[in-house]
Amino acid sequence: MRSATLPRITARDSSRRLSYNEWMQEPEIYAKLTDIFRDIFDDDTITLKPETTAADIEEWDSFNHINLIVATEAKFGIKFQTAEIESLKNVGHFVALIEKKLAARA
Repeated sequence: MRSATLPRITARDSSRRLSYNEWMQEPEIYAKLTDIFRDIFDDDTITLKPETTAADIEEWDSFNHINLIVATEAKFGIKFQTAEIESLKNVGHFVALIEKKLAARA
């Protein structure tokens, strides 16, 4: 449950970058990440699950992997280290890393 002191992120806010004092719950991260994936892969049918991997999305190659990372960094206002990216196993790990980065900024 959200604390009364934290701002609510709404759908109309989805195109703007998050500020340092905003916090998102996992479902909101999945929603924003899904938008990124659908945009990168030009596929509105993509539904992300924690177990989703590159093998599940036909166009997910090394070039689009970089596009995903850059778009995610821009959308969430965070930066990933190379070692963090290399350690990712699936979308669930990616979401956990995003949560960790957002929490560290708060």
